[in-house]
Amino acid sequence: MRAPASLLAGLAILALSAGLAAVPQWVAPSSPRSFDYANLLHAPSAAHPLGTDEFGRDMLSRVIWGYGVDMQIALFATVPALLVGTIVGALAGYFGGLLESLLLQLVGVVIAFPFLVLVIAIVTVLGPGLTNMYVATALVGWVFYARLMLAEMKIQSRLDYASAARAMGYGQARIIFRHLVPNAAGAVLVFWMTDMALSILLGSSLGYLGLGAQPPVAEWGALIASGKNYITTAWWMTLFPGIAIVLTGLAFSLTGDGLGILLGVRR
Repeated sequence: MRAPASLLAGLAILALSAGLAAVPQWVAPSSPRSFDYANLLHAPSAAHPLGTDEFGRDMLSRVIWGYGVDMQIALFATVPALLVGTIVGALAGYFGGLLESLLLQLVGVVIAFPFLVLVIAIVTVLGPGLTNMYVATALVGWVFYARLMLAEMKIQSRLDYASAARAMGYGQARIIFRHLVPNAAGAVLVFWMTDMALSILLGSSLGYLGLGAQPPVAEWGALIASGKNYITTAWWMTLFPGIAIVLTGLAFSLTGDGLGILLGVRR
């Protein structure tokens, strides 16, 4: 089957983003922390294509270095939830009973509150910083993966190949993790792509509020927060980090859409 155009476009943007995140020092024209008091709040020019901030730091360099932070957020804020939620959801979906009932009750409690409000509350208790943000998203986010995996496992465990595996005497662990989970993982992978886009928005929101990445880290939300006081005189300080957020989020969304089409997953 030919790869969907949305998948190719998303992967192309993600490849560029990953490259900028991996080796920003090869691309950025200067250090993101180099002060230049002779060039405070300079508009975009040949010397500074995206302008400078209130300390004369090159905005192009800071946006490029921001890729490393925000791509890290996309991974570290979702992978723990993905792993825990997949395992718990797979076990609950296969065995059912009390485990499934407890999981559904927990899901009901969590989704009764807005996700962002819960994360902000936990980060406020633990303290600002990226590590505490990862802890908060893991504590809350795994429930959504578990609910999705539970539903998929309920379907897969009733299919003929699962019955054949049981008839052949395979162990339950082999049936669950070698046969059922790979066939149920398509919907989870598609959701993961969307979740990474949302995690970048979450990380930027917390950075803007002062609860995420802390100065002098060049994180896009923090860059927008530092530029909000100069929005009428130095618009470039908020515009270009915002564009980076939109493009990276769009890349994950396009990749998720393409994977959904390729795997036949309904979203």
